[in-house]
Amino acid sequence: MATRLPESEFDARLAQVRGRLADTDADAATWFGATGIEYLTGFHHIQTERPVVLAVTDERVEITVPRLEVERVESNPRIDAVHHYFDYPGGAPIEVAAGMLEGMGVESVVSDADGAPGVMGYEGPALSEFVDVESQSWTTRMRWEKTDAEVGLVRESAKWANLGHRYLAEYTEAGAHPATVSQRASMEASRAMLDTLGDRYSVRVRGSGPVRAGYISGEETALPHGHTPNETLSEGDVLITGASANVDGYNSELERTMFVGDYTDEQEHYFELMLEAQTIAIDALGPGVPISDVDRAVWDYFEEQGVTDLAQHHVGHNIGLDGHEPPYIDRGWGEYEHVDEGDALMAPGQIYTIEPGIYTEEAGYRHSDTIAVTENGVEWLTYFPRDIDSNVV
Repeated sequence: MATRLPESEFDARLAQVRGRLADTDADAATWFGATGIEYLTGFHHIQTERPVVLAVTDERVEITVPRLEVERVESNPRIDAVHHYFDYPGGAPIEVAAGMLEGMGVESVVSDADGAPGVMGYEGPALSEFVDVESQSWTTRMRWEKTDAEVGLVRESAKWANLGHRYLAEYTEAGAHPATVSQRASMEASRAMLDTLGDRYSVRVRGSGPVRAGYISGEETALPHGHTPNETLSEGDVLITGASANVDGYNSELERTMFVGDYTDEQEHYFELMLEAQTIAIDALGPGVPISDVDRAVWDYFEEQGVTDLAQHHVGHNIGLDGHEPPYIDRGWGEYEHVDEGDALMAPGQIYTIEPGIYTEEAGYRHSDTIAVTENGVEWLTYFPRDIDSNVV
């Protein structure tokens, strides 16, 4: 039962970026992105208008944070020094970060960005106003392939997502409101997860439980990113569900198309088209497979069935610390500008959501399963039943 990333993972990641730094002329590597900082150090924070800047040299790791993050980061064993400013804009965060770099003897950096991202109204100077900056995307690429430890965390996430989804199906009935059913299922699954794991659960959430389970219903299902409608469920409604669980920052994705009561012949038709498309995609997965070929196989099937006008997105995406990560299972991935030729191919350790969907004017039909590419094939991480009769509530 994997519930926490071992310390050795962070040691290996820092060693890898230091190896890459040694191949450059820069004095340090820096990160502004919250996910990259978390990936290298384990310090996780919410990206707001208050910049956080991580600096790595061949000998030291230092960080600049707003005052409100000091206590959360100062005990981190991988960070040698913490610098802080009071707040934004009065605290001049980039100037403080530049002072941190000067104290480390840094005159040039390779960075994931030339300054903090402009979120929540942030407007600040570029880092290149203070030091020489070249770009790098090292951690973004490193995250494509997960280690065995990372796969174990996603596998654990899928287990609790499955429980949340079972509660969701159990509590769904005509006359219920989808928002309150979602809250109840999420709460019950989170309670079971926290009671089972105890202090082995690594705190990663604020104000909610680690399991998230819910769905959209009615006409909103015709929109791939629809909202939960403010209306109770009725017999004949189509649902598109979703469940996941946060396990030390890692996530899985489980989605099903479900029906409240009996389904019609038309609904069964579209469900079976979607299910076959997902089966085609899963059967095409494996190490060394061109990523774009998987999406193309599904598109060819949709063309054969005459339903390309009902498709609105590609087959899926990588998943891990973020809900969406590259590579993307898209027909255009092969033509995408890759750093290495092998980046166009699936590789062991990549974990994909497989979720081709079709959307009529009345409803949408989409399953999503989380599947890891292995040395010899694939491993299904999610496992809720996929057939139509198992998805009637």
